[in-house]
Amino acid sequence: MLAKKMVTTFKLSSEQLSSQDHYDYGMRAVRSVINAAGLLKNDFPDMDEEQLLLRALRDVNVPKFLIDDLPLFENIIKDLFPGVDKPEQSYGDLLKALQDTCAKNNLQWVENFELKILQLYDTIQVRHGLMIVGPTGGGKTCNYKTLQEAMTRLKG
Repeated sequence: MLAKKMVTTFKLSSEQLSSQDHYDYGMRAVRSVINAAGLLKNDFPDMDEEQLLLRALRDVNVPKFLIDDLPLFENIIKDLFPGVDKPEQSYGDLLKALQDTCAKNNLQWVENFELKILQLYDTIQVRHGLMIVGPTGGGKTCNYKTLQEAMTRLKG
């Protein structure tokens, strides 16, 4: 049942979302979602499997979608997973380390910046190759450097 929902999510996304070169709905995307779901299952063995798949689908796909496609994707998810609550995600000490790093580097801690850093973090957890794209001055360098420094802080 969950496999059918995942395939249907990709099918509907390919039909309804805008056509972008970096959107992938093939076997590579399926594999990424399965890998993400496996990692989540290891970390949260008692989590409901529908919530687990829902979180894996979001973690893998949302960071690459354009802003106009996000509401469409959310509607697809809501239709395929009715009554399933969006799983809460805890980043533990990472959020505090990110805020401290921003303060140290004179960066404003705003909700969109936090969201983009956490999306990068989630993407790194499920992919071993990625590219950060966006307009000049969009915050790409500050994003990855802030995440890098915060994670180094936590490790060190």
